This record gives sequence, C-alpha cells and structure tokens, in this order.
Amino acid sequence: MANVLVFIDNPGQALKKSSLELLTLGRSLGETAVALNGDLSDDVSAAFAEYGVSTVFRPSAADLDDYLVAPKAAYLAAAVASSGAGTVLLDNSPEGKDIAGRLGIRLSAGVITDVVAVDADGTAHKSVLAGSYTTEARTTTPVTVLSVKANNVVPEPASAPSNPETITVEVPADATATAARITAREQKVASGRPDLTDARIVVAGGRGLDGDFGPVEQLADALGAAVGASRAATDAGWISHDAQVGQTGKTVSPQLYISAGISGAIQQKAGMQTAKVIVAINKDAESPVFEIADFGIIGDLFDVLPQATEEIKKRKG
Repeated sequence: MANVLVFIDNPGQALKKSSLELLTLGRSLGETAVALNGDLSDDVSAAFAEYGVSTVFRPSAADLDDYLVAPKAAYLAAAVASSGAGTVLLDNSPEGKDIAGRLGIRLSAGVITDVVAVDADGTAHKSVLAGSYTTEARTTTPVTVLSVKANNVVPEPASAPSNPETITVEVPADATATAARITAREQKVASGRPDLTDARIVVAGGRGLDGDFGPVEQLADALGAAVGASRAATDAGWISHDAQVGQTGKTVSPQLYISAGISGAIQQKAGMQTAKVIVAINKDAESPVFEIADFGIIGDLFDVLPQATEEIKKRKG
C-alpha cells in the first residue's frame, strides 16, 4: 500500500513540471501512488514509471469534469481508502486548495495549504505573510492533506523505473447528485507561449502599461517567454486573471523575471521572489521593486522594452 497519494488532474499529453515536482516530493516521503483524473497518454504513463509511481488509480466515472470540484474530492477520498495513503499531495491552485478542503472534511483530515517543503517526518514548511516567513506545521490526524506551491522542488526521476499497476476506483454514486454542473465552456485561445508556472523566462507587466500589453508580449515572444501581470493589471481587465503573479495569483520561479511597470509591492514579491535573476524597469526610482531586483532600469518602459526586443531579434538573427 502506498504511503503518499498524488492527485493529478487532466495532465494532457505530458506532465507539467509542477506535477513532476509533486511526484518527486511524494517519493521522498515514501511509496507513491497517483490518483489520476483524465486520459492516460503513453507519455504520461512513461513519466509515472520514470518517477517511481507504484499504482495509478482512475475513477469509475468519466464525467467528473462535467461538475465543479465536489465529485473530484469524493473520488480522491475513495482513492485514499483504496491506497491506504497517509499523505495526499495536490497542487496549490485555487481548485487544488478547494479540493483539499473538501477532502479534509470527507476524511476528517488535517489540511495544510501553501506548502513549500515537507520533511521526512511529515513536518510541512508553509509560506506565510506574502512569502516573508516560512512556518512549520504538522497535523495530528491519520491522513494529512497538503497543497504544494510550484517551483519549490527540483524534479528528479527515480533511481530505477517502476511498473505501475492501474486500478479503477468506484466513485460514490451520490457524488454528483447535488454537485454544481458546468453548463458551458469557452476554449481559451492558445498563445503559443510556455505555461507561466513552468516558464524559464517570464516578462510581467503592471499598472505602468496603462492597458497596453503589446510591448511586454513582443519582448516575451522574442525571448520565448511567458507573459505575467500584476493584480492591478488583471483587475483592470487588461489581461486575463490566469496571468496574475503574486500572493493571490501564481507563484513563478524562472531563470529570468523581467518586471515592467510594476511597483513591486509585497503582494507581487510573494509570487516571484525565488526567480534566479530579476530585472526591473520603472520610471520611479523609489519603486520597491528595485530593492529585490538584480538589475534595475530607471526609464519609460515604452522606450526600454521595444529597444530590448529589437536588440534581441538582431542577435537571434
């Protein structure tokens, strides 16, 4: 029986870096199983073997995505019972934390969110106060549910591949009876850019763009980077909320983070302070972002970004 159960929701054709991080963390805590929702492609199956997964659980119901998160929590609870796992790992996305809370209620389990590391004895290190402090926490329940922030674990395959068995888990018949059903979906237009949380380079814009993300997107495309944004920019409707980086958005840890027109308040810092190199561009020399930047440019981003884009294109050409 597995010690750790990792929930992976709709991986598509290949596992995201954040999922590989969960598998790596799980393996450090003991034998790891996966509760999978969605299709199991050949590449994903191969990745499970490469990362030492012992068992892959799949739901008996194929329509979990037709509802909001309640049926997924019910399925995950059934998978915990089948696996005998004492620790459940999920991603720290809003949906992941929602499922974690509902799972905690179903299992009477302790739930810890915003986890950045877990010790072998089960002690969770939790990022608090916009990343200013890390606290330690442990549950006193038989099952512990942890939602883990991305970009805090280096993905590492197992020393030897496994041969996972696949087991079907019966989803309780009443799981969908009172669940909120999704009535319509709108396909997001693919940008061709890397996923924000997995990107090696991120170019982010804020209030200083005054609604025009063109210069940020052009530089990002020249660099093969993802586009991020401050909460002020997403709340203003200049860019979708899934681009938000910060305390209430996504956490990124790229090799290079370029901040353009963002003040660098603590809420933004919480989402990007682990970037290896931070470059800040702002007209205000007193902007807090310069306190954490490795390189700072005091200037008008509408002058700086186009020049940088043209120079990069020349060098690539």
